[in-house]
Amino acid sequence: MKYASISFVAARQAPAQQALADLTAQHGYTPPEDADVIVALGGDGFMLESLHRFMELKTPLYGMNRGSVGFLMNAYSSEGLLERLNRAQSTDLHPLRMTVWDMEGKKHQGLAINEVALRRASRQAARVTILIDGVQRMEELICDGIMVATPAGSTAYNLSAHGPIIPIGAGVLALTPVSAFRPRRWRGALLPETAAVEFRVIDPDFRPVSAVADSYEVHNVTRTVVSEDRSVSLTLMFDPEHNLEERVLKEQFEP
Repeated sequence: MKYASISFVAARQAPAQQALADLTAQHGYTPPEDADVIVALGGDGFMLESLHRFMELKTPLYGMNRGSVGFLMNAYSSEGLLERLNRAQSTDLHPLRMTVWDMEGKKHQGLAINEVALRRASRQAARVTILIDGVQRMEELICDGIMVATPAGSTAYNLSAHGPIIPIGAGVLALTPVSAFRPRRWRGALLPETAAVEFRVIDPDFRPVSAVADSYEVHNVTRTVVSEDRSVSLTLMFDPEHNLEERVLKEQFEP
């Protein structure tokens, strides 16, 4: 595919802003809504922000690393961009949809590309009941938190909580606890991507819990339902030698 128009967006940090100036001088300025491809300059956090920001445009995003973490980004170079775009491989991602009810009975929704996480919001540990597809699988988990992570997000918060790294296209989600106290030896589970996961907070008055879909947070939740939303598709582009599948595989063998 030939990309006739490229839109550049950048994080606020100086390296990203310098890259924005250099690339715009070479290729010109195109608004994101008129572009064939959006090039995001920054780190993984900025890429997540850009994916959410431009989700409705359904325009492919190609990232170049000008930040501190670049798992979702390609290496940066100001040269040969058109050739790299035309060689790039595409990966389609489907986000998680989080539906939350708070203590006032209000319903909230958010989308997560990395993970949906429940976190304790006080000094008290959270107590949570877990249901999978309507079947209670754990009556009580006492923990600092618990998350459902996508394959793309499995190397982020999920990995830091000792969750599994999941290859793209594996068809599974990671259910990973954060500092589980009881059951003490429980390390989580792998679930089919079609699973609907429900968390019910026990004693939310005394043990308040927040629910977070990437950066969207809801406080004082009582019930949270998480499932993959296949009606939403996001396209990321990678250089052939650094595609997302290869990065996930490589991550499992690095010390």
